[in-house]
Amino acid sequence: VQLQASGGGLVQAGDSLRLSCAGSGRTFSNYNMGWFRQAPGKERDFVSAISWSGGRTYYEDSVKGRFTISRDNAKNTVYLQMNSLKPEDTAVYYCAATRGSYSKITAYEYWGQGTLVTVSS
Repeated sequence: VQLQASGGGLVQAGDSLRLSCAGSGRTFSNYNMGWFRQAPGKERDFVSAISWSGGRTYYEDSVKGRFTISRDNAKNTVYLQMNSLKPEDTAVYYCAATRGSYSKITAYEYWGQGTLVTVSS
């Protein structure tokens, strides 16, 4: 699966952004999809994931109630709607695909190139 993330940008605290991750190649709908983020000088951390069917979603505690993950398998795309953004959300956001556990970064087989989200205070 080739993944292409987009939608990042510079916003102010409280604003919203929607990230998209378009997949191509192998059957996109076979994969659980995740979003991760990496702030400068920090490790890459889990943000959210969605099961292959879209029936189950998972969120890291700090984004619960603010971020919403969704997917459209007909369009081979997964989305991350980010509302009420905070400066601490500033990071490069990566999408990734796995047929395994959504919570283990090492389980993800394919990665997009990342899109930068910068939230100013």
